Formats: sequence, structure tokens, C-alpha cells
Amino acid sequence: CSRLIDVELSERLETVESYAFWGCVRLQRIVIPLKRDLFVYDDEYEEYCQFDNCEHLVKVDLVGERHTQTVASLHMESWRTEMITEIGRINQVLPDTQTRNKTATIRQWMHSVLDKMDHYKAEHHKYVKQAVTLLELALWKAKLDEKEDNSAEGRTKKAKVDVGSARRERRVICGADMVIKNVLPFLQLE
Repeated sequence: CSRLIDVELSERLETVESYAFWGCVRLQRIVIPLKRDLFVYDDEYEEYCQFDNCEHLVKVDLVGERHTQTVASLHMESWRTEMITEIGRINQVLPDTQTRNKTATIRQWMHSVLDKMDHYKAEHHKYVKQAVTLLELALWKAKLDEKEDNSAEGRTKKAKVDVGSARRERRVICGADMVIKNVLPFLQLE
């Protein structure tokens, strides 16, 4: 372990055992999967210590593309920006972290990223539900307008009703143009 400088762990990795990389003093960078229960808790010492005493560990990257795809598919630009910032935050904090706290800092960061991602997914789902409801209302409105136009055409011969003004009076602004533009990207979130 004394010569280990860079470690890339598999995306399929389930857990990292206690003391797995403890004391790898030359270790500078790790690539790990983004999973909530990745690190095994040491019951004897009551701590997470996988990367403790890795004094040169300053960079953490995430393996795989799932987190990248999820962030890219978030609806709001501010959400994407905040997630990218949060993912990159570990590499600003880790160089100044004491060696005995490296694992705890990485673990806390992973939980923070996952919590934010879960929050934005829930918000995303809420917007999808609202957009689908608006789309349904817009389609319903279009069908009503179509029926109204057909019946108004029959009445214009008898009562000389101005179809255009009657239609404007009854028009409901339903946001359909916004729904159609934005509904498809919502459905792509994984």
C-alpha cells in the first residue's frame, strides 16, 4: 500500500471494508461509486476509517455515468449548477481535511450529494406531474374548442354570431405551449 498513488474502484462495488486503504500515505486520488452504504462501519473503534491516514489523498472522482446523466436531465439550470458544484466540493475540502477524518468527510459528502439528488428528483417528479396535468387539460380544452367551433359554425348561419370573439371570450390560457416544450425532457430522468 505504500506505493499506491491512484485507485479506481468498480461501479459495481458494494462495500469498502474498514481499513481497506488506511495508511496508504502516497494515495492521492480515488475514483469511487456514489452509494449511500459504501463504507463499512468499524464497530470496535466506532468509526469509518477506510481512507484515514492517507495524508496525500486530495482528489475524489465518481465512477460511472449515472450521476452525470441524472444531473444533466434535471429540469432547472440552477439545480444542475448546484449539483455540479456539490459534486466538485469534495476536491476543495479534502486537501485541508485532517488525515484521521478523510473517510468521514468523503462519506458526509457522498450523503450530501445523494440527498440533494433525491430532493431534486422529487421536485422533478412534482413538475412532471404538474406538466402532465396541464397537458391533459390542454388536450381536453382543444377537444372542447373543436366541438364548440363545429357547433358555432352551424349557429352562425342562423344568429350571425361572431365566432372569433366568442372563441376569445371562452379561451383559457392553459400553458400548453410550455408543457409541450418541457414535458419530454422531464420523462427522461433516471
